[in-house]
Amino acid sequence: MTHFNRFASKTPRILLAGVFGPYGVDDEFGRAKNIMELFHNQVTKGQGLASFRLHHRSFGLYFIAANLNADVTVLDFPSRARFKKEVKKGYDIVGISFITPNFKKAKEMAQICRNVAPDSEIVLGGHGAAIEGVESLIDCDHVAKGEGIRWFREHLGQDKDSPIVHPTLPASDWQAIYGVPIPGKTNNLLVPGVGCVNGCNFCATSHYFGKTYTPFLRTGKEIFDTCCRIADERGTDNFFVMDENFLKDKERALALIDEMERHQRYFKFYLFSSAETIANMGIDNLVRLGVIFIWIGFETKSRQGNYEKNISNHGQDLVRQLRDVGVSVLASGILCLEEHTQENIQEDIDFMIGLNADLVQFMLYTPLPVTALYTRLKGKGLIRDDLPFEDWHGQQVLNWRHPAFPDDSAERWLNRAFKMEYEANFSSVYRMIKTAFRGYKTLAAASNDNPHTNARMAQMAKRTQEYRPMLEVLKTNASPREQQQASQLQHEITSVLGSLSMSSKLLALGARTAAVFWKMRVKLKGDMRQPRTICTHYRRHKSRLSPAINPVCAHTEAAKDIFTSTDAAAYTRL
Repeated sequence: MTHFNRFASKTPRILLAGVFGPYGVDDEFGRAKNIMELFHNQVTKGQGLASFRLHHRSFGLYFIAANLNADVTVLDFPSRARFKKEVKKGYDIVGISFITPNFKKAKEMAQICRNVAPDSEIVLGGHGAAIEGVESLIDCDHVAKGEGIRWFREHLGQDKDSPIVHPTLPASDWQAIYGVPIPGKTNNLLVPGVGCVNGCNFCATSHYFGKTYTPFLRTGKEIFDTCCRIADERGTDNFFVMDENFLKDKERALALIDEMERHQRYFKFYLFSSAETIANMGIDNLVRLGVIFIWIGFETKSRQGNYEKNISNHGQDLVRQLRDVGVSVLASGILCLEEHTQENIQEDIDFMIGLNADLVQFMLYTPLPVTALYTRLKGKGLIRDDLPFEDWHGQQVLNWRHPAFPDDSAERWLNRAFKMEYEANFSSVYRMIKTAFRGYKTLAAASNDNPHTNARMAQMAKRTQEYRPMLEVLKTNASPREQQQASQLQHEITSVLGSLSMSSKLLALGARTAAVFWKMRVKLKGDMRQPRTICTHYRRHKSRLSPAINPVCAHTEAAKDIFTSTDAAAYTRL
């Protein structure tokens, strides 16, 4: 794009922003049902005080910022006033990332930019960029669709194929259960690549990246080296892996295992994966890899609505095998599929409950722009053009005309599913403690001199001990049935791992106290927790992103120089 040759003699100034808050409220720009919390929004939402509470950043913006020869400011979770104040500084480019339900916020931000900084180029990105004709619906100059690093590099006239530098980021900035902060540092973020080749018809991510996979870290060694660097910088070996199906590249995963075992440095990974990929990888290899959490899309029980990734896989057996070795499972299911009726939908709810997973997500079947499902239903005239984009979040109403689920019936089934799953299987924090303990017992029973097995066993023991004080909270806050189960589990753990240490007893006391205060806060003010604004500045020089770096060590060597600059950059919470 030659129009950006004007930057050949200057460093571009770029602002990348997520949409403004407040979030999860009913106002002219958004809905209370669309909150800025992944788990509380669509996984543990039915568990009340026991729900997992986490704030996740707009990760893609940081990756773009860390990989451009430009001065880039990332403004995450701003207020509208804060965004306006930043835009007034006169950036060359203002990038706005949004999802479909935040369409009106993106439109308002673009208008603010036009009013106070008319010389700034406006670039729209994120999944909201897939909305048909978005460039005519929102006043903008460009729409960046797909992988943003390459798009921006090409737009700036820079080498789009330069090595990708992985920034050091936390996977979450706040995490709590019952108002009790989860102990230790938050997990590190790891993004080995983007996209997925499975191409499930409803999956916005797979279709947004063209049903292909673009690796950022191509080999097991690159991943290992990146993990070592990030773990050393942040002080934790736990990684949340943002990759739709990380285990799909089996060779890369096995190479990572080899690196970990050769160096005897064992990381712990939270992954997304599909059932067929897990079967191909093998449970033993997952244990060697250090997987302690895995998110699996089981979707549905029926053959009619199922996907190739789940054919020939027995969900309940798979979940049991994973939990037996200490891998917590988040099972994802879909309600109001095309074949669902008021008479048969309960079968899928029962199926998801019967998986006995640690966590269960229920989502309404929601055709989003760019997906094959959207294209097909739009062709049939079933997409609800009368429904504002703010309601396209999959947690209340259907954005398409389903003959079996008129009016508010979809939401009633969704709420029923969450309620039934919680009542049947208890809180997810209880289940995850139980899974960690199960994993420890399994490995202890097969104890040998294998160093990676012993390392895994130590991880499971530590994980059990870290979450163990939460059993004290459950014993006084959960339902009578769960209180009994929590007491029994606590007794079993004590008989194997011994009594709580004095420090753990103090933590348990603190946890009970925090839970009391959180309960009072929720009663008086509600449970909404707004994320704090985060403003991060990235300063870059061309020499630091030189494509001449040896490709074999590009990720490691580039990181040495660039992240020194990032660490010294201004980082403020407002």
